[in-house]
Amino acid sequence: MDLTTISADHLQTLFEIVGAMNSSLEFDDVLNAVMDAVMRVTKAQRGYLMVSDERGVLEVRVARGMDGEKLADAQAYSRTIVNQVIETRQVLLTNNAQDDGRYVPGESIVIRGLRAILCAPMLVKDRLIGVVYVDTSIRSGAFTEADLELLTAVAGQAGVAIENARLYGIAVEKGRLERELQMAREIQESLLPRRIPQLRGYDIAARWQSAREVAGDFYDVFALSDGSVGLVIADVSDKGAPAALFMASARSMIRTHALAGFSSLDTLSRANDLIADDSDNGMFVTTYYSVFHENGISEHINAGHNPPLLYRRAAHQMFTMPRGGRAIGWFPNNPLQKVDVTLSAGDVLLYYTDGITDAENGSGEAFGEERLMRTFMASATRNPQAVVELLIGEVYRFCDGAAPFDDITLCVVRYRGD
Repeated sequence: MDLTTISADHLQTLFEIVGAMNSSLEFDDVLNAVMDAVMRVTKAQRGYLMVSDERGVLEVRVARGMDGEKLADAQAYSRTIVNQVIETRQVLLTNNAQDDGRYVPGESIVIRGLRAILCAPMLVKDRLIGVVYVDTSIRSGAFTEADLELLTAVAGQAGVAIENARLYGIAVEKGRLERELQMAREIQESLLPRRIPQLRGYDIAARWQSAREVAGDFYDVFALSDGSVGLVIADVSDKGAPAALFMASARSMIRTHALAGFSSLDTLSRANDLIADDSDNGMFVTTYYSVFHENGISEHINAGHNPPLLYRRAAHQMFTMPRGGRAIGWFPNNPLQKVDVTLSAGDVLLYYTDGITDAENGSGEAFGEERLMRTFMASATRNPQAVVELLIGEVYRFCDGAAPFDDITLCVVRYRGD
């Protein structure tokens, strides 16, 4: 729109309108400022402001009468006129709505006795942001060419103001979500053990890394009342915030029952039944729970999790712990079984989640169990922290910079036997 074609009075009005529209970045405030300005300029009987959603579908956001009242019927505008403006991307003015030869009058024009209609597209770089529409059925009502020119200018500025407000709203919401996710991650990290409890004759190390802001993996290590130490590693079936909430619930239930003095088998069985009873979203958590005693005797229960690897130092051989059970929370009365293992000096257990074995390089090749076993076998005689660091480093070298798509959790337990 060439502003030189607008009269000085209208130009002053335009500057005032643009100032009002740009006085806020709150989306609803901007929409109302635009509608107020259009109604004031055109002195229309009714006005509608429509904004395109993310699919490009127009939605009426403001519907107002000449006295500023909200219209009861937000869909009483002429779709014939609006559709033509959308198609042509041109402003349309008619003061003879009933008999204008440029279109076939629709039902809303005839029934409501509309006399004058003015409709303009709001465009930003040829992209339709929305449509502003005003009409009147008053016998003396008419829109002028000056109204058309001013509304065209207002619509152009309104499109920019609305788009800026929309982008600002998105940025604010994104920032809020990022802050909330950061807080969620901090809360989740606080649920991990701040320190590994000491048990004579054992060294324990662990690492937890989330693929997203929050994770479904977790591990827990805690001292039990009889002097033994419990270790849990688990992986929730989902990812993101739902998995994080499920993870917190599962962790609390397992720890609560363990610290209450229940046996290792009862601990997982009771936690399973509670989670299964409360879970109606189909989520479950694969879990491995071990209890270590000072004399080298250890208890192990597998609930659908990747079985740990056991390195026997005396034989310099590696074994896979038994598979067994089904994931926690899948259904009640989980047929879990306990396996007792006596560890000898130098024996090492490696616990992991499938974020390790499923990690892929740029060619789509998975790190895999065989590569994990070779790497572990080559490093098993080192201290547990060194084993954890070496395994994590090997996974990242294999991925060659590719971001992990799943959470990674490792726990290494070495029995010194002293």
